[in-house]
Parts: sequence; C-alpha cells; structure tokens
Amino acid sequence: MTEIQNLSEAGRKAGFGVLRVLKTRPAFVAAAKGVRVHRPSLTLQRRDRNDGDAAIGIGFTVTKKEGNAAVRNRIKRRFRAAAREILPGCGAAGADYVIIGRQAAAEAPFPSLLADLKEALADAARRAAKGARAAPRDPNPSLPGPAAPGSAEPHGPEHA
Repeated sequence: MTEIQNLSEAGRKAGFGVLRVLKTRPAFVAAAKGVRVHRPSLTLQRRDRNDGDAAIGIGFTVTKKEGNAAVRNRIKRRFRAAAREILPGCGAAGADYVIIGRQAAAEAPFPSLLADLKEALADAARRAAKGARAAPRDPNPSLPGPAAPGSAEPHGPEHA
C-alpha cells in the first residue's frame, strides 16, 4: 500500500469521509443521469455509484454564460470551500456529486452558499431514496414535436 492509501484508509477508520475529485467527462455525464436539485446559487446532481467504494466524488462546473474566467473560477473556489466543509458530514458515502455554479454564487454571502448546499444535499438524498430520476432530456428541443391527437391544428397540405 502506498502512503496516500494508508492515509485515506486511516481517515476512513477515524470516521472522516474521503472526498475524491471528479475530473473526467464520463464521470460528469454519469452524474447528470442521476437526481438533480436546483437552488438559487447552484444545481446539484447526484448519482449513487454502487461500486463498493465509500469515497464521496465531487465535481464542479460553471458555464460560460455565468461570467468571464475570473468570475467562474471564483464561483468554483467558493463551492470547493463549501463542499470541503459540508460534504463529509452531509454527503452520502459512495455517491458522486456535481455542483453547477450559478451567477448568484459569485456575490452571495458564504453562509448562504453553505445553506443552499446543505438544503440541496438533503433534498437530493430524499429524492434518491424515493428512486427519483432526472427527467429525460429532449435530444433536439428546437424541433416541434408531434401534435396531440384530436388537436384542431392542421398538419399539412391535405387539410388546407
């Protein structure tokens, strides 16, 4: 065993949750297929890995529409600090979480971020326990879908 593995194993035995950072796109995509919870400053995605590893996975992302690189990095730094404080006590062992930061997080007071994250974690845990899944996404939302049967709207030249 390496020294790092010994330290993380010792931390687990002492009751500390081990956080691991999600870095690959497949990990983020997998988390997006789980439970999704929205708060003013963040969207939280949660997926239970069911792989026997008790580590809590955490990933952070902020879209470009939220601001320039400096603003996005500030939001991610604030959420990293909040996650370090909250996740070991409130996160589920063996779950991956992705925090999608919103513009409101840039200027929100830190206690407000902590409260949003705690609420989102509790809500995600409730929804995961119920077996809730994320709503399926329309692969091409810009295309109009088929009309409901019996609608009064004509559908082509034969109704002209």
